[in-house]
Amino acid sequence: MKILPIIAAAAITLGAAHPAEACSRVVFLSDSAAKENIVMVGRTLDWRTPIPTNIYVYPAGITKQSMPQGPMLRWTSKYGSVVSVGYDGGITEGMNNQGLIMNSLFCKTAIYREAKADEDVPVVSLSMIVSYFLDNFQTVDEVDTWLKNNDFAIAGETFDGGTVSLLHFGITDRMGETLLMEYVDGRLTTHRGRDLLVMTNDPNYTDMMAINKYWTNIGGTHMLPGTVTSPDRFVRADFFINHVPHDVDYNTARAELASIMAYISVPMGYELPGSPNVSPTQWRSISDAGRLRYYFKFTDSLSDFYVDLGKLMLTPGAPILKLDTTDYSDFHGCINHELKKSSGFKPMW
Repeated sequence: MKILPIIAAAAITLGAAHPAEACSRVVFLSDSAAKENIVMVGRTLDWRTPIPTNIYVYPAGITKQSMPQGPMLRWTSKYGSVVSVGYDGGITEGMNNQGLIMNSLFCKTAIYREAKADEDVPVVSLSMIVSYFLDNFQTVDEVDTWLKNNDFAIAGETFDGGTVSLLHFGITDRMGETLLMEYVDGRLTTHRGRDLLVMTNDPNYTDMMAINKYWTNIGGTHMLPGTVTSPDRFVRADFFINHVPHDVDYNTARAELASIMAYISVPMGYELPGSPNVSPTQWRSISDAGRLRYYFKFTDSLSDFYVDLGKLMLTPGAPILKLDTTDYSDFHGCINHELKKSSGFKPMW
């Protein structure tokens, strides 16, 4: 039982270090008995203040770059994608038309690989890193191979009154393979497998698994940790995603995942005196890699809505499309018809 004080001390340390940084990611995979191969990724975005988030659809054939100047990556998108853009300046997450899904979550322990003055290593802005992977790859195996053979540095602007953009990333393909990308002491570390179903914030994944193993031994039918800290959300999400049926139909699978995401969300208006890191859930999403639907729901909206990527023109020459969510109260169901032509968002380099 000596581990209990250690976990408690770790939770206190995590809570005091940085304001408002909670997010959760959960992967649902159908099993062999299901009639349809279902791969869905649920995500919550939790923050101290509302984050203006618009939805963009980019076709293939768009020329992009990872930084405005200096050593950078330049590419022309191979695939179309739907992305969520915070502050109309940086991609938070997205899915391409090959079913590759990528989410960025806050991780205050991240220490990025930075470019030194005498290096000629390409630099990738955090506002564009999701775009790079969605534009160029269709499987986790392709991403993994590229990462093992290419070096790059990270750059990112502050936002929301000076908050430093510290992130780690989860990538899942339509076959259910997942790759986690984390920066530890300036070095990119990765974890890969079909069993990597949950991701929250910090500590890093190796340390998180040690905490989760302790709770697994206790057993969730007896007790689960109930706070909104990152380790507690991880433990609850991991227990339930592994204890709901996975041989179900599509609608049931989406309902199971949506209910888990609601269960690990932070209630609107909740504040914990002395712990500014606790933040309400601003929105939730579910990315469906098989049917290419991107579901989205603001916490204070009456219903969710979705983009059906499979019914949109994404070939080279097609226009960039945007869903302005300034007034999202009436959005429900498929909103493809609400998408308007756009010049695209302007990255916060």
